[in-house]
Amino acid sequence: MNHRTWLVVFTLMVGLGVIYFFTSGGNTPFNHFVLLADAFLKGNFYIEGIYPWIEKAPLDETRFFIVNPPMPAILLIPFVKIWGLSFPQQLFAHIIGIGLSVSTFFLSLKIKKDDNKLAIWSALLIGIGSIVWFLSSVGSVWYLGQITAAFFLTLAIVESLDKKRPIILGILLGATYLSRIHLVLTFPIFAFLLWKENKQSLTTLKQSLTTLKQSLPLRGKKLIPLVLFSIPILLFIGFDFFYNFTRYGTIFNKGYFLIPGTQNEPWFAKGIMHPSYIIEDIKIAFLAMPKIISEFPYIRPSWVGMAIWLTTPAFIFAFWANIKKQIVKLFWLAIGIVFLVVGLHGGTGFAQFGYRFAVDFYPFLTYLTILGVKNQKGPHWYHWVFLSFGIIVNLWGVIWINKFNWIGW
Repeated sequence: MNHRTWLVVFTLMVGLGVIYFFTSGGNTPFNHFVLLADAFLKGNFYIEGIYPWIEKAPLDETRFFIVNPPMPAILLIPFVKIWGLSFPQQLFAHIIGIGLSVSTFFLSLKIKKDDNKLAIWSALLIGIGSIVWFLSSVGSVWYLGQITAAFFLTLAIVESLDKKRPIILGILLGATYLSRIHLVLTFPIFAFLLWKENKQSLTTLKQSLTTLKQSLPLRGKKLIPLVLFSIPILLFIGFDFFYNFTRYGTIFNKGYFLIPGTQNEPWFAKGIMHPSYIIEDIKIAFLAMPKIISEFPYIRPSWVGMAIWLTTPAFIFAFWANIKKQIVKLFWLAIGIVFLVVGLHGGTGFAQFGYRFAVDFYPFLTYLTILGVKNQKGPHWYHWVFLSFGIIVNLWGVIWINKFNWIGW
């Protein structure tokens, strides 16, 4: 990349940092990951103290486990080591949000090389044209876990489009897994893309070596990248199994089942997961609107959620990605898988601005959107109009919630 591109990246990072900082609601009380990072530094998997407002699986009266996957806490260890428990978790969320936007910038450059205009449009789409702005400005445990997963997943897509290094790709997906466990269901798609790429390159090589009759040894070599890809993922999964077994006596994270009163909540009336819950997620993801009231400020963000197309209308351009391309089909499949899994879970993401569970598949949707804009030879003026509308909606939501506490129910 040239110096101009790096200058754009630096400007983007500084600009987003300022925006996130000044639109933040301040220190989040739900700083579970800072507490967990401190516990890790002490050699513990449990947190000690009385925090009645924290969602937790109790060990005894003064010790408890954090049920959320631990990757953000692992990343926070250096910060907590230096600044201790006083380190504001939302500042780290600002950093992750910036990283997610910058990784989207590079994703765009992989889709259309040397097109800084499209890359800027793409970075702004995620950074301030989507609910990533709200999640990054607040930084509570649930929001931070999601944007951390989206950050690593976006980097994994960039790697799969660029150098395709199996070990690096495996590490990025392993970090994604330790941020949002269910995203492991999308990993076979990356394995298939890696296998297909390696198979094509080996086919070319075998053809060039036909006269030397060396095709037979090469057949086994196409599996080597998949093995290298799998090793770091299995190490991350192995750590998670060990982490869970040490806490709960089982390799599975059953922490949500141990939160006092959770299974008595009305949104879990049919259990933690049930097919009937999908209908409610569909309503929030595609139909939910802001709350209209008869007094100032007249319109408020719904704390229950709002439709994806309202908070980020520019995602509509994903439908211009060529469905005949295999990667497009696979990424739509990934979106469907993730939406199905989060839809099966009781609850729709409340409390939230927008539909926050969608962030789990945002990296795939973002790729399709950028590809769609590229296919339209954009960004044109109407792409900027859709982006601008999204920025206005998200600015409204962030300011109304974080600064004035104007929230609809």
